[in-house]
Amino acid sequence: MAKPGGAACNLDCKYCFYLDKLNLSHSSSGAMMSDSVLEAHVRQHIQAQRSADVVFTWQGGEPTLLGVEFFEKVVNLQRRHGIGRTILNTFQTNGVLLDDLWGGFLKREDFLVGISLDGPRPLHDCYRVDKSGTPTFDRVISGLEVLKRHGVEFNTLSVVHRTNSKHPVEVYRFLKELGSSYLQFIPLVERMPDAVGITGGERVAPPLNFAADNVIDPVVSSWSVEAEDYGQFLTAVFDEWLRRDVGVVFVQLFDVALGIWMGHPSGLCLFREECGDAVALERTGDVYSCDHFVHPDFRLGNLMETSLSDLVRSPRQRLFGRAKAAHLPAYCHSCDVRFACNGECPKNRFLQTPDGEFGLNYLCGAYKRFFHHVNPVMRQMAWFALSGRPPAEIMSLRGEC
Repeated sequence: MAKPGGAACNLDCKYCFYLDKLNLSHSSSGAMMSDSVLEAHVRQHIQAQRSADVVFTWQGGEPTLLGVEFFEKVVNLQRRHGIGRTILNTFQTNGVLLDDLWGGFLKREDFLVGISLDGPRPLHDCYRVDKSGTPTFDRVISGLEVLKRHGVEFNTLSVVHRTNSKHPVEVYRFLKELGSSYLQFIPLVERMPDAVGITGGERVAPPLNFAADNVIDPVVSSWSVEAEDYGQFLTAVFDEWLRRDVGVVFVQLFDVALGIWMGHPSGLCLFREECGDAVALERTGDVYSCDHFVHPDFRLGNLMETSLSDLVRSPRQRLFGRAKAAHLPAYCHSCDVRFACNGECPKNRFLQTPDGEFGLNYLCGAYKRFFHHVNPVMRQMAWFALSGRPPAEIMSLRGEC
């Protein structure tokens, strides 16, 4: 995950954990990745891939702040270093700066664009505002219309927070009516500094082995989703999707779950037994263990000094990835849906289990509810898929279409 503009952003979303990275020297505002670092990234990333297909992921901050010219350099470098390879670019944006220049470029170069949208106007605008505190909904919708007008392939990424989590069907139907057929829902869980002994206001992920006796009633932000609400959100959206949208609308979590029920490794690092392959690249060339662990304690090195592949394969990063399984509480090992969850992301493991062991995921209740709820359907859909039949047959089987 490359962040060529660091944490610089034209918005000031109240819940954004990454804006705090502007306080770190590596992410000073207004700077962009240098030509030398950019070329090193493109070349090393292509060389590190074993398959003919190479995917680049561009995020921020807000990548459109760098301008179309920057990404024209990107595709030219990819052509130079990717001969014989198929290159795909994915690009996450808040959509506010998208115009016809961007639309033409993104279509011409076949970028897959993720646009951040948290639901209908009141649910989106309650947290997603610009630097002056002005709501952004209208500008995001305008940017989305640019993508549609130019025929750019897009998906929507919705942060599930304290407010919109209480309106699951409304959010789902709204996104579907906008024309989004690929939906991602990201639960917002943010520990506040006082809960982990952090000073200076920076919100960062705790170390993976953070000692239980240092946790004093962990506090999450007022905008973090509550586990019970997130579980209800997922099950309500799933039931709505199951009625008529299987095979037509694709929800990332549902696709990942189906793959797991079919016996495949999770397509998301969140639910893998171990992690560590999804590193974050900052604008200076500094590489971090994970997007949620961009902190000095988790800096692996710089790609101008050590290659990306060597950093990802380094003993330090392999230890980071294995720690996910190594620190899973005994309570989780005995859970009947551990095969699907695997304790989710370590950044959210800051509660105690019923027997007092540290490391229970804040969203444990949500995932238990969701995975138990979908189990009968996923088993049937997996059987269809493994038998060469479309999983969408589940709708007629259940008499719901």
